[in-house]
Amino acid sequence: MPAAASNLPSSLVLVGAGKMGGAMLEGWLSVGLAPEALTVVEPQPSETIAALCSARGVTLNPQGANPAAPAVAVLAIKPQMLEAASPHIADLVGPDTLVVSILAGKTIADLQARLPRARAIVRAMPNLPASIGRGATGAFANAATSAGQRATAQALLESVGTVEWVEDEGLIDAVTALSGSGPAYVFHMVECLARAGAAAGLPADLAERLARATVAGSGALLAESPLSASTLRENVTSPGGTTAAALEVLMAADGLDALLRKAVAAAKRRAQELAG
Repeated sequence: MPAAASNLPSSLVLVGAGKMGGAMLEGWLSVGLAPEALTVVEPQPSETIAALCSARGVTLNPQGANPAAPAVAVLAIKPQMLEAASPHIADLVGPDTLVVSILAGKTIADLQARLPRARAIVRAMPNLPASIGRGATGAFANAATSAGQRATAQALLESVGTVEWVEDEGLIDAVTALSGSGPAYVFHMVECLARAGAAAGLPADLAERLARATVAGSGALLAESPLSASTLRENVTSPGGTTAAALEVLMAADGLDALLRKAVAAAKRRAQELAG
């Protein structure tokens, strides 16, 4: 759970406050990051972000000269916007600023080419459940990132969920494909499960409610149980029963495992294409 407040930075600029940036902003405030330490740069803030900043005293889109370089700059814009936004970001970043990027596909080399004063850089990939404090984030720190800066990144990222560190930057694209994009796979599974229930004869609205509740409950059980996913699956499956009949289809050679391997591979390729 959240790291000690002593690891939170004295100043932080958030560049981009869409769904993910906004979720992180709320997480930081919830774990005690001082509102006066925060500055948000978002040309088109939503009503929710504007209201949050106003209510909590967070600086939104400051006018005039750039403030002193912050201890941390978190980049939460769309990857395709980096090229256009990089001159302004470069003006914000100093040599002692920790840059935390959640830009899918954009490598540390990409960032260093556009932010020449940046030294310590952490690439991170959170996911949408961060909006309810249940995110899963994979992260990588470059060699210039000090132990203290890594602890700061840990404190910021775990304010919205769990954090897993990898020691090879190349693995971040796989993290993006698995957990970064993964919630969409789960939501689509609910859609498919609901349609299957309707095809089996249930009213469509009832099938959707049952599908949503089944996946939500299964996720909660998975989060709380010490048992592995495979053991939980086995516990639901009676030999020769209905679940076993369904799993024969899902676990066939061309079943769910094969489909998800293809899906994750496609997402990883796209993350790699976004580099540069």
